[in-house]
Amino acid sequence: MYDRHPISAAQVIARLTSERGDLSDVGPEDLFAHDQDHYGGLDANDAIARLADLKRGMHVADFCAGLGGPARYLAHSRGVHVTGIDLNAGRVAGAAELTRLVGLEDQVEVREGDVTATGLSDAEFDAVVSQEAFLHVPDKAAVVREAHRVLRPGGRLVFTDWVLHAPLTDADADVLWRGLAAQTLQSISDYEALLQSAEFTVERTDDLTADWAVILDQRFAMYEALRAETGAAGLPQGEDAFYEAYARLVALVRDGVLGGGRFAARR
Repeated sequence: MYDRHPISAAQVIARLTSERGDLSDVGPEDLFAHDQDHYGGLDANDAIARLADLKRGMHVADFCAGLGGPARYLAHSRGVHVTGIDLNAGRVAGAAELTRLVGLEDQVEVREGDVTATGLSDAEFDAVVSQEAFLHVPDKAAVVREAHRVLRPGGRLVFTDWVLHAPLTDADADVLWRGLAAQTLQSISDYEALLQSAEFTVERTDDLTADWAVILDQRFAMYEALRAETGAAGLPQGEDAFYEAYARLVALVRDGVLGGGRFAARR
């Protein structure tokens, strides 16, 4: 799915070039309007940074880092060092290209890897963060255990993800799998139980469903506009299944079947 996603490094660079005329003297702030491929933009990053108690010089792992937008923002705004892990090779390459473009290579690295077995060292990080990505991971318990392993004592895991408020029909589950690679979705209480079983102390849980109902509707409109833009530019624009699934996601969140949760837990 992400190889064909309408938001890509090539699309971000095309936008910057169109706005600026060239790519000279591009800074991190110039990317932030384009590279935040998650719900809630910079405000969501700031909320995660506060809950993770990020401070200058800390080492942060970003699980399912994608194009590295949040990683670059946290590095630039909070002075942290971020190691991202992402399974998609194209996303990893795109993250490296955008990070080099804005000169943050000393603070941000996104590596290709599996977030259930990252290869990172034990107790290496002060915080682990993630946004709307564990929905793609079949084994949620394994990714929570991996976060616990790489965190130092007292370190925090802070993440957002889709949550179930009611069971999905088989037809809806199939649409969301084919278009958005969503699987093994959890309820808020399921996630709390997973965190506790991995020996985390749950510090805070926020139900973001009402906020996401508005955000997702706006994002769907954005994606539809991007579909035309990227198609005209010869860039990946997403497949029909992506747009079908996104439309269904918007409806399911609006109807209270699906929603969002933000979780903060301490090792």
